[in-house]
Amino acid sequence: MKVLANDGISQTGVDALTAGGFEVITTNVAQDQLENYINTNEIDVILVRSATTVRKELIDACPSIKVIGRGGVGMDNIDVQYARDKGLHVINTPAASSASVAELVFAHLYNGVRFLFDSNRNMPLDGDTKFKGLKKAYAKGTELRGKTLGVIGFGRIGQETAKIALGVGMKVIFHDPFTEEATVKVPFFDGQSVSFTIQSITKEELLKSADFVTLHVPAQKDYVIGKPEFELMKDGAAIVNAARGGVIDEVALIAALDSGKLSFAGLDVFENEPTPAVQVLMNPKVSLTPHIGAATGGAQDRIGTELAEQIMSILK
Repeated sequence: MKVLANDGISQTGVDALTAGGFEVITTNVAQDQLENYINTNEIDVILVRSATTVRKELIDACPSIKVIGRGGVGMDNIDVQYARDKGLHVINTPAASSASVAELVFAHLYNGVRFLFDSNRNMPLDGDTKFKGLKKAYAKGTELRGKTLGVIGFGRIGQETAKIALGVGMKVIFHDPFTEEATVKVPFFDGQSVSFTIQSITKEELLKSADFVTLHVPAQKDYVIGKPEFELMKDGAAIVNAARGGVIDEVALIAALDSGKLSFAGLDVFENEPTPAVQVLMNPKVSLTPHIGAATGGAQDRIGTELAEQIMSILK
C-alpha cells in the first residue's frame, strides 16, 4: 500500500510505516496536480499538514484513497464529515504537538514582556551607535510571575499552556463553553507533580481580568476576538494567537496596538496565509512567527509515530 506524505513526515514515521509494509512517498505534489498524481500512483493514504487541502472534489476524484491523515490538531483543511460519509477514515494527532505549541506561546510572551521582538530588529541597525538609548527604551520590562493568564479554549493545548503558566508562578483562568472545570497536573523533572483545579468563567470575565490572553480554539465562522473584546481587556494587556488564523480581527488588533490599549501581540497564525497583511508584519508591537507551533523535532517525531500507528491499525 502507498502513503503520500504530501506535506512531509518525520523519519520515525517513515520508518514505522516502512517496517509495516507501506511504501512512503514524500514528494510534495502541487495542489492542482494532486488528483492526477494520486490516481496515477494509486495512493491509498494521503497525509497532510496545513499546506495541502483535501476537499470533496479531490475525495470524489480519487477512489483509491482509504485514509486521510492530518499531522496536527485542526482539520479545517479537510472536508472531514464528507470523507467519513464516503467511508474514508480521517485521522489526526491531537496530542502530539500540544507541548510544542504551548512552549511557543510562552516564547511570544517572554518575547513581548522583554521587547525582544523589537530589540532584535533594532540592535543590528543601531546597537553600535545608540546602545544607551536602546537600553533605556527596553528598560521597562514586565515579569510574568504573579500575573494572570487567560486561556480561551481549554483542550489539550490550552491545558499544556496552563501547566507552563502555573510553573512560572502565574494565575490561570480559562473560558471554554464545553468545559466547566478542569484539573491541571503540573509535572516536575523528578517525578513530583502538583495539581490545580480551575473553574471555567465567561469570556467577558476573562477578558476583564487577564493580563495576557492566549487563544486555543478551532477555526470559527466569526471572530472570537474583535473590537468589542479588545475594549473589555485591561489597558496594557497583551494577546497571543497560536491557534488558527481568523479567530482574531487583525484590523481591530492593529487599532488596539496603535492606540496603546494593548502592549503587544504574539502571532503564529494569520487571517491571510501564506501572505499575511503588511500592516501586521510591520507593526512594531507584534511578535511574529510563520505558523511553526508544532514545528519541533519532538512534536514531529510524535506526530509521525502516531499517524503510522493509526494507519497500520486501520489497514493491516
